[in-house]
Amino acid sequence: MKRSIAPLVPLACLLATASLPVSSRHVYAADPILHNNYGVQLLDRGELEKGIEQLEKAYSLYGMDQTLKGNLAMAYVLLGHRLLDKKSYPEAAEQFDKASALFPDEPRYHLLKGIALTLAKNYLPAGYELERARSLGGETAEGLYFLGRIQYENGETDEALRYWEKAATLAPSDPSLEALLQRIRREQAVEAKMDRGHSSRFIVSYDSDVKPDIALAVLSALETIYNSVGTDFDYFPEARVPVILYTTRDYREVTRSPDWSGGLYDGKIRLPVRGLTEITPELRATLRHEFTHAVVRDLTKGNCPTWLNEGLAELQERLEYNTPLTELGRAAKEGRYLPFKTLEGSFSSLGPREVRLAYEQSYATVNFMVSTYGWYRVRAILTALGGGATIEAAIAAGLKDFGLDYDGVVGEWHAYMAREYGGNGR
Repeated sequence: MKRSIAPLVPLACLLATASLPVSSRHVYAADPILHNNYGVQLLDRGELEKGIEQLEKAYSLYGMDQTLKGNLAMAYVLLGHRLLDKKSYPEAAEQFDKASALFPDEPRYHLLKGIALTLAKNYLPAGYELERARSLGGETAEGLYFLGRIQYENGETDEALRYWEKAATLAPSDPSLEALLQRIRREQAVEAKMDRGHSSRFIVSYDSDVKPDIALAVLSALETIYNSVGTDFDYFPEARVPVILYTTRDYREVTRSPDWSGGLYDGKIRLPVRGLTEITPELRATLRHEFTHAVVRDLTKGNCPTWLNEGLAELQERLEYNTPLTELGRAAKEGRYLPFKTLEGSFSSLGPREVRLAYEQSYATVNFMVSTYGWYRVRAILTALGGGATIEAAIAAGLKDFGLDYDGVVGEWHAYMAREYGGNGR
């Protein structure tokens, strides 16, 4: 669940002037009031870094003035919010930490730092900051939500539920919290009876109908997949990835996924595996597919169009179990590809044939991009997306040495498909 973080204060609150004794102002060659007022003007124009530089000079010249100190702290917070919007979470945490250093007993600054660290998946210090905020300012629904999120992403569903239930009592009119609680209660009803195992990088929970040997084999397969996929992306997630092995009925009940879904990644890898007695090529392929989603989510911070996300996952999956591209071949010959703008959103509303084409078209496009431009440039596109870029800007940045933009890549792919399959390629 994504929750917005409200700005701490309006910019107008920074437009305060300090009042220094005349005698004090004559002591310094530089005037802190001039630095302060110029800094505020820069902030008002959106030039946050330059404004902070001026406010830091003002504060260094007269650190006893609370207005100068408060303006500087608020400027750090404004920059922190901007960095959060860009998904630059560690950098945002640094700015909130600077504000907290100026006002150590201000709970909101600890809360914001804890939120940024949670989003950066740096859970241990995140929890400390969030608890520090609680101790200084009491309970807030926002802080409890993120404390629950830390527990949830560490596989501690019961603890997460306790935090979120408490958050809901503080924000009873928040519909997103109510929806979250309904989902987590469905999960808990199923997962409470599960056994658990873990490896260095994964935590697996599995239904009593799933043989323990299968759970251990899944962990072993995932460890191998972790290294293989990580090598392609040049990225290895640090946080343990939770994996849930369900019966088919429980999988449908918990995930509410469409009938064609054979697996899901939503922060946890969720798979229906009832009746399996060994790791089949199909299961290994699905594990590889879903773990790829975990890597893409980390790299892009969730800012990835579905066709690119699913295309990368399909590319990895087909290294284990490659199936014919039936719908793609038909679409190529008939010139009826799905529009890429349509494929940027969820596939869940598509019909059976359309959804097969969506996956095959996404795979074919990404396979073309990796083969033509290389993993390095595809990784650069993902990194740009992780910095908050649009897909158009990310492709232009990643493929700048080719002089290609989004439309250019689609055009080259269409031409390639026309050569491979015949037809008009469109």
